[in-house]
Amino acid sequence: MPAYQAPLRDFDFVLNELIKVQDIIPTLPGYEEATQDIFSSYLEAAAQFCQSELAPLNRQGDEEGCQFDPATKSVTTPPGFKEAYQQYCELGFPALDCDPAYGGQGMPKSLAFPIMEMQCSANVAWSMYPGLSHGAYSAIHAHGTEQQKAEYLPKLVDGSWTGTMCLTEPHCGTDLGLLKSKAEPNGDGSYSITGTKIFISAGEHDLAQNIVHLVLARLPDAPRDVKGISLFIVPKFLADGSRNAVSCGSLEHKMGIKANATAVINLDNAKGWLIGEPNKGLSCMFTMMNAARLGCGMQGLGIGEASFQGALAYARERLQMRALTGAKCPDKAADPIIVHPDVRRMLLTQKAYTEAGRALTALLALQLDIEAKHPDAAAREDAADLVALLTPVAKAFMTDNGYTAANMGMQVFGGHGFIREWGMEQLVRDCRISQIYEGTNGIQAIDLLGRKVLLDQGAKLRKFTKLIHTFCKANEGNDKLAEFTGPLARLMKEVGEITMSIGMASLQNKDEAGAAASDYLRLIGHLAYAWLWARMAEVAYARLGNGEDAFYQAKIATARFYYAKLLPEAEALKISIKSGAKPLMSLEDEHFAF
Repeated sequence: MPAYQAPLRDFDFVLNELIKVQDIIPTLPGYEEATQDIFSSYLEAAAQFCQSELAPLNRQGDEEGCQFDPATKSVTTPPGFKEAYQQYCELGFPALDCDPAYGGQGMPKSLAFPIMEMQCSANVAWSMYPGLSHGAYSAIHAHGTEQQKAEYLPKLVDGSWTGTMCLTEPHCGTDLGLLKSKAEPNGDGSYSITGTKIFISAGEHDLAQNIVHLVLARLPDAPRDVKGISLFIVPKFLADGSRNAVSCGSLEHKMGIKANATAVINLDNAKGWLIGEPNKGLSCMFTMMNAARLGCGMQGLGIGEASFQGALAYARERLQMRALTGAKCPDKAADPIIVHPDVRRMLLTQKAYTEAGRALTALLALQLDIEAKHPDAAAREDAADLVALLTPVAKAFMTDNGYTAANMGMQVFGGHGFIREWGMEQLVRDCRISQIYEGTNGIQAIDLLGRKVLLDQGAKLRKFTKLIHTFCKANEGNDKLAEFTGPLARLMKEVGEITMSIGMASLQNKDEAGAAASDYLRLIGHLAYAWLWARMAEVAYARLGNGEDAFYQAKIATARFYYAKLLPEAEALKISIKSGAKPLMSLEDEHFAF
């Protein structure tokens, strides 16, 4: 298994030189103490924990997986997972960006996101246990009663309890309007919940004292569609210590993330409490879901980084053939494979996607902090709009790219990459689910184009492209950046035009938007990454001569690679979008038969 080293220098570059979080974070009410020194100390502590505790457990966790005991309906996590979780709690990480009113440390998302990335790189299956808990915390914090907050949040914050979200049922995944789980009022303010939920990440385990399930179910006489869904808190153990009627029926046998307990959860008149308003459960759940979607993007980013590190180390050591331009290491039997153009293509693709993804997550984390804390309502609204627009992009574009990076990392190893002992194929398997759960990437594309762009006639999109326009305008006379700002400005203009054409076509035929959606999301993703790479190049040029020229020259070279070798995909995407729905919809259903 490749050794993981947290990219602390790149975190510093993104946070302090590119996004410049310290210009904003300490000015926000409640974040005055979140100084650069505080950031550095937390990141260094997290890096040490992820490198020394989580990463060594990754392959063993994959090999052994979680063990389910049908007699007791209990789940045992792989050796070392429980001890690592206890240490994680002792270090205070579950409380990092939680409300001090409930025992949290009140740190910003701008600090929490890099730590999340490190966990995903080191051991993505383990990271999901605290990740789901934080989502449950967020939903209860946003929608719970004062009594519910007092009862559940302190335990979720200190990590002694964990949380889940229970949405999916055997017959419904994306279409939650089909769910059948029922909630009957008991007359004392509680409800009896009955149903079966599947694919519940961290649904049962031995890491914590209690598990707080957030369950979607229907009240009697509720509307049949998604407008009739309510959200309930269903703890594994009740306040008096007795076991609730919620249990694990089995664990799924999966392609990857085997060390995370993906459970079938059975509710048999389990006692639960309504959170939020009746029949408004989906909006409550989306508080958790949106956080989970950003978490998925972070999984793609983290695994891409881990795969890049492994592939880079191997490419520097593996000797195969001579460089096409002549021997680079004549004293050795062959040259290291990093000299070969095709290996460099794969390594640079990993590097370019990963570093741009890190910049995007830092940008979104800062917007979340502004949305939560900024005293100006207009600033909060602009930040919220940018997060809403780019959340589906972060989820889908980053996980697609992360999977590409993981596959390329395995490819760099050649045949050894296909062998389990090297650890590279595990990264491929672990990454694959990130494109599927928390709303498939196709659903993210429909959400982006339909709800985030066309529904408000492009208002959120224009706020985003205004940032790009401002950057290009400010650098009109910068000859060094012309190779980036010229293509970026053209792409921005073309995105506006193609958005309008999709909107007009979809007024006549809704399938036009559906046919364009996935290509459109990748187009917006490339626009975002191209903007961020141009900004990174701007910073790098300004820093040359300050003693770290190799680091900054690498940024400029990678920006050039992105524009030359990856951004041209945008041209193909535009052609595909313009072809419309007809190539997809003209084949009759029966003609798919063979």
